Amino acid sequence: MTIQNTWKRTFTIIWTGQFMSLLSSSAVNFAIIIWLSLETGSAEVLAYAAIAALLPQALIGPFAGVYIDRWDRKLTMIAADGFIAICTLAMSVLFYLGYFELMFIYILLGLRSVGSAFHMPAMQASVPLLAPESELLRIAGINQVIQSVSSIGGPALGALAIGLLDIGQVLLLDIAGAMIAITTLMFVKIPNPEREQQEKASARQVIRDITLGISTVLHNKGLSYMFLFSILATFCIMPVAVLFPLLTLQHFGGGKFEMSLIEVVWGIGMLAGGGLLGIFKPTLNKIIIINSMDILLGISLAASGLLPSWGFVVFVGLTTLGGVAASVYHATFITIIQEKVAAGMLGRVFSMFMSISIIPSIIGLLSTGFIADYIGISHTFVILGSVIVVIGIISFFVPVLMRLGIKKEQPIVVEPETTA
Repeated sequence: MTIQNTWKRTFTIIWTGQFMSLLSSSAVNFAIIIWLSLETGSAEVLAYAAIAALLPQALIGPFAGVYIDRWDRKLTMIAADGFIAICTLAMSVLFYLGYFELMFIYILLGLRSVGSAFHMPAMQASVPLLAPESELLRIAGINQVIQSVSSIGGPALGALAIGLLDIGQVLLLDIAGAMIAITTLMFVKIPNPEREQQEKASARQVIRDITLGISTVLHNKGLSYMFLFSILATFCIMPVAVLFPLLTLQHFGGGKFEMSLIEVVWGIGMLAGGGLLGIFKPTLNKIIIINSMDILLGISLAASGLLPSWGFVVFVGLTTLGGVAASVYHATFITIIQEKVAAGMLGRVFSMFMSISIIPSIIGLLSTGFIADYIGISHTFVILGSVIVVIGIISFFVPVLMRLGIKKEQPIVVEPETTA
């Protein structure tokens, strides 16, 4: 049977497992945020936790991408989920035995990041092999819907779990979700891209493959600019994302319910954005969509920082709007990469982008404590949100980037250099 006849069934099975995995992960992640916020009330602790969840992925991402393009992608995703489950189980046992230390939380987040460095790029690189190109944006939209529903249900489940159970028991939810995701993957066939006979993955060959992934992006100037502007926006977004719980707690005087509500309405916004893309297939230039979502997200963040302490209801609305913008932006961004890069290179390109976007984000996160203490959380939202708006506006004035969204191109393939 052709892709056109089987892709819906395949994705239904995959999405079922991914939804349960994302829901449990969202619940556990939010439970950890609540635990850290209530136990410490420190912006620096939240920033360090975010760094622990990002740094390993940034460091090993380019190398992971090389192996993702070499290995069986289905087995790679199964192994990554299994690794995350084992690490989480070990941490749960430590907490059960009474070892409640921040360092253990950081280690757990770091190990989960290692698994994500393989799982996420492998999944995204597999999509063009499972569905026709005409459906990629719709699939990206449905993926956003699944993530959004998880973002809505996860915080509610996480808040309930942390209220009834200790942090070690809450971690068990993540293990159950990973097992369900592994089980569903076993019932689908995920093809691998056709590739020529490859040399053994020696250190020299790995470096050559990483260089090839970089060349794939640099070969297309429009794609390079899209990556650049996305990295700059991410640099501004990450510190703000970490400060969301503290803005709710300290500026608006909220508690667990208000923290959960903000997470839920962000998920509702993402659900709405992904739902629109899943139902409709926009014919508008995709770069116009991306730039417009940058501006919309920046406005929602900057306006949130301008609100008085009694403006929590408006903050809820602005957060929902930001969720819509983030969802549409991410789905469109992923679709452009899937359309413009050959299937055999996608693992490297996705991993490389994640790594190079994370590194400046970590620099931003390291300054989070300083920002919160000396600039103020509200002022941080205004300043960084305004910068994101400027990035979105400037992007409209880069012709080669604007053409990326309308010009029909063959996927980029950069031929490796031959050895003597």
